[in-house]
Amino acid sequence: MHVLGIDAGGTKTVCLLADEKGTVLADARGGGANLQSVGELEVEKVLHGVMDAVLANCDVRPAAICLGIAGVDRPSDAATVHSIMRRIGSNTRTLVVNDALVALEAGAGEGPGVVLVAGTGSIAYGRNGAEQAARAGGWGYLLGDEGGGFWIGRAALSAVVRQFDGRGPSTRLTELVLTQMGLTSPTELIHEIYYRDLHRHAIAGLAALVQGAAEAGDAVAGHILSRAGTELAAAAASVITRLGMRGDAFPVILAGGIFRGIPSLATDVSQRLSEVAPRASARLLEVEPAIGAVRLALAAARGPVTVPAYI
Repeated sequence: MHVLGIDAGGTKTVCLLADEKGTVLADARGGGANLQSVGELEVEKVLHGVMDAVLANCDVRPAAICLGIAGVDRPSDAATVHSIMRRIGSNTRTLVVNDALVALEAGAGEGPGVVLVAGTGSIAYGRNGAEQAARAGGWGYLLGDEGGGFWIGRAALSAVVRQFDGRGPSTRLTELVLTQMGLTSPTELIHEIYYRDLHRHAIAGLAALVQGAAEAGDAVAGHILSRAGTELAAAAASVITRLGMRGDAFPVILAGGIFRGIPSLATDVSQRLSEVAPRASARLLEVEPAIGAVRLALAAARGPVTVPAYI
C-alpha cells in the first residue's frame, strides 16, 4: 500500500510518497498553494505538478491522499479542492484538511495538542481530548497574520518611513532595508511597494533583518519582535482557553520558518505560554509537516477518518 501526504502552504508545497509503514519513498516540492490568496487555477497547477513529479518514477497507485492546504476551513473550500483533484485525474480517496492540522499531526501525533505556525502568515490550531478543535489567526495578510513574516516585514518598512518623516525613532532597519532592496532613499519605497507590486514573500523576507538589528541592540527592531511574540502567544492562548486545556499537559508545536529564522521569538513565545498553560511543553517541529499528512492518509486508507470539529 502507498499513500500521498501533501502539505500545501502559502509559501511552498511538499508532496511525499510513503509506504504502509509511513516510510517516505519519494518527495517533490512546488510553490505556494493557499486557496484564498493564489486562487483555484494556481492551486491546481501546483498540486498537479508535485503529484506528477513524485509519481514519475514509481509504478504505484496511491490508496489514499491527505492534502493539508492553507486557506481551507469551510465545506465550500473543501469541495473546491475535491473538484481540483478530480480535474487532475485523481479518483483516489482524498482527505482535505487545513495545513495546520497536518503540522499538529506531524509534531504531536494523534493526541491533544496545539500548533502555532509562523511562516509568511500565522495561525494557531489545537484539539483537545474530546476531539474538539479551535483556531485563531489565519485571516490572511490584509486582515491579520500577526507575528508572521509578512507582518514583521511590514512593521520594519513602517519603522523606516516613520524615521524618515520624523514620526519615529532612529533605527538601523533603515540602512538594512534599503541595502537589501537596492534603494538609496525611503522615498523610493513607494514605487517599489505600490508600482512594482512587491510580492508579500519578499516583504516577509525582511523579517531576518529585524532579527539582526534586534541582536545588535536596535530598540525599534526589538520592539517589533516583542509585539510579534505577544501576538503569536495570544493566538495560541486563545485556542488553549477555548479548548479548556489551560490546566492540561500537552505539546505546543512551533512550526514555520519564522521560529527557525528568529530563535529568540520561539523562546519568547514559549515563556509567555508557560504562564497560560504551565503543564504544556513547547518545542519546534523537527520534521516536515507533510509527515502529518502521510499519517492521516494512512489512516484514511484503512477506514473513515474523523476530523476534529470546531467548537
